Amino acid sequence: MLKSQGLTKRKATVIVVILAAVLLGLIFLRWRGGSGSGFDMSTLEGRQAFLLELGWEIDTGTEEFRTVVVPEKLEGIMSQYNRMQQAQGYDLNEHLGESCQQYSYQLTNYPDSDSPVFVTLYIQDGELIAGDIHTNALNGFMHGLKRISK
Repeated sequence: MLKSQGLTKRKATVIVVILAAVLLGLIFLRWRGGSGSGFDMSTLEGRQAFLLELGWEIDTGTEEFRTVVVPEKLEGIMSQYNRMQQAQGYDLNEHLGESCQQYSYQLTNYPDSDSPVFVTLYIQDGELIAGDIHTNALNGFMHGLKRISK
């Protein structure tokens, strides 16, 4: 007796498992790829949504923009800055000598600060390559984008 060439329960299960694995792989690649943020960082809405996901609220009216070039060599303060970026999962060594867009905003919800606090994002091709939270006060501070407890 010949077996039916149709879709068996076992074949259907295998197909579903394979499709689920492919879908999970695509989700993982989207999550890990580029900035890892899943947001289009080339738009104000994308940058704002990304920062909100990290717990930061910005005053969009304070946006400052300029194009900057990552130095050819990271020395001194730039080397220290890159160590902070590497701790966040970014690495400016991958962008030496390249231009990127720098966006800065005043944060509206930074806890316990007597002076204005800003966030700066460095974007290249719609993806975040670096960023920080800082204040310009004389006794100011700078740290990565992730919230720190004070």
